[in-house]
Amino acid sequence: MDFAYTEREEGFRRELREWLAVNFGEHRKRFPPSDDELTLHPDKAFDSSLAWHKRMHAGGWVGIHWPKEYGGRGASLIEQMIFTEELIAAGAPPGVNTIGLAMVGPAVIHHGSEEQRRRWLPPILSADEIWCQGFSEPGAGSDLANLSTRATLENGVFVVSGQKVWTSNAHRSHSCILLVRTDPQAPRHKGISCLLVDMRSPGITIRPLVQMTGDAEFNEVFFDQVRVPKANLLGLKNGGWDVAITILMYERMAIGSTVILYHYIERLLNLARRTSRDGGVAAKDPLLRQELAQIYLEGRALRLTGLRYITRQLRGEAPGPEGSVLKLTLTETYKKMAE
Repeated sequence: MDFAYTEREEGFRRELREWLAVNFGEHRKRFPPSDDELTLHPDKAFDSSLAWHKRMHAGGWVGIHWPKEYGGRGASLIEQMIFTEELIAAGAPPGVNTIGLAMVGPAVIHHGSEEQRRRWLPPILSADEIWCQGFSEPGAGSDLANLSTRATLENGVFVVSGQKVWTSNAHRSHSCILLVRTDPQAPRHKGISCLLVDMRSPGITIRPLVQMTGDAEFNEVFFDQVRVPKANLLGLKNGGWDVAITILMYERMAIGSTVILYHYIERLLNLARRTSRDGGVAAKDPLLRQELAQIYLEGRALRLTGLRYITRQLRGEAPGPEGSVLKLTLTETYKKMAE
């Protein structure tokens, strides 16, 4: 594994830093850090993130990993990692269309027709259309192929009925990439299709799942005879499992590229060094120091695992188990850090 950056990659970092130095300062004049995510003001956090997304889009910094012909920069995996690290280091707010950019867009590029690409890709980049992901159901979580939301084709229109759960930001989304069962008689993985659904369609009901913080990022979504044009079928009818695998692969790539947990851990360490506790600073507490050391070690191991994951892809190899390992261990370490 080569830890050195090429001149092109260093040039990419310099260009991004110069752009951030001007534009992030302008953003902060309107939206202070208290307006960002993880505050008690989810509406203001959304406004801040949306405004930042629009500014990045105007500067050509949205969807940088997409091919140039579809509005991206054709950035490499290393440049994507640099991009994420620099935004985290700057303290920039998160984007508002992560599912659209990281999963839906690549799936449309890979499986969609040229007409679908022209229709769906530009508003994903601009965040004029925000996306959610209709995969999980009460009886189909880890076993996604057990989904039961039904779609029947009637006179060129899919009629959808069923329920999805844990749908992030459904209440803010304009569209949903939805897995449905279109052939209940086929083997479980063979009778699934993927639809691009307008969330403003009649028959859709969204119910928030309120968390202990009062926020409601997750939702239940109910579909009652929702009509979806056949033109909104992504990929082949009954071939939706292939689309789902593509989406999940890109999801793992998005998670796997988050080798930036150590930035958060450094902030935690700095917080411990300046927070008063028992007549001294928290960082001097021997028990807390042990916990901080464990989190630090896990953060470094996660970063190296993430780099291994990226290296495998740079070599042209198939994604390995690192993506799944990262998804699990990143969650566990992040939880320890929060506690």
